[in-house]
Amino acid sequence: MSNNELELSVTDELFWDPKVDSAAIAVSAEDGVVTLRGTVGSFRQKREAKHDAERIFGVKSINDDLQVRIMNQDRREDADLRGAVLQALTLDSLVPSTIDAKVDDGMVTLTGTANWQFQRDEAEFVAANILGVVSVDDEIDLVPPAPSAGDVQHSIKKAMERNAKLDADSVSVDSSNGTITLHGTVSSWADHDEAVAAAWAAPGVTNVKDHILIAY
Repeated sequence: MSNNELELSVTDELFWDPKVDSAAIAVSAEDGVVTLRGTVGSFRQKREAKHDAERIFGVKSINDDLQVRIMNQDRREDADLRGAVLQALTLDSLVPSTIDAKVDDGMVTLTGTANWQFQRDEAEFVAANILGVVSVDDEIDLVPPAPSAGDVQHSIKKAMERNAKLDADSVSVDSSNGTITLHGTVSSWADHDEAVAAAWAAPGVTNVKDHILIAY
């Protein structure tokens, strides 16, 4: 696929997504590397635009240079914004009560502890949805139990083998002190995300080093 064709495909996908106002988004592509520039009205739109680009065949990586520009009527004081974020976190049953949030000029920093990566992801997702947020920095510490490295590697490989979307033989798994390192080559971003999700789902994992390549 040529650079122009890739740019057009990503642009069409952004236009197709009703959650994203793509009027002020510029797309450029160079050898599979897509760059998004311009402005969006919320941090949620910035995240959605990146996800839209990842779905396109031929995209190898994404430079998300979109800026969040909050309209005057949507601006909120930091104290009010922090209250809204904390309330949303409290109402989500997947987010543990050990997670806290700070807000500085619309920029949210999540702190505290969680036992699982999905809890960190959920907290980030919830905070990103709050109107007035311009960025989310996830500083939540993972403090899970620590099973043996062999158990972790075995459980991750088994999870990959159960996944119909993923060729488990194409990804190697190494474990050391809670850090999982993934190597290999997969045929799509969907496969890549499934492999990374399988690694994060294993008990005792505190970090995932992603060295998986996308080869179309």
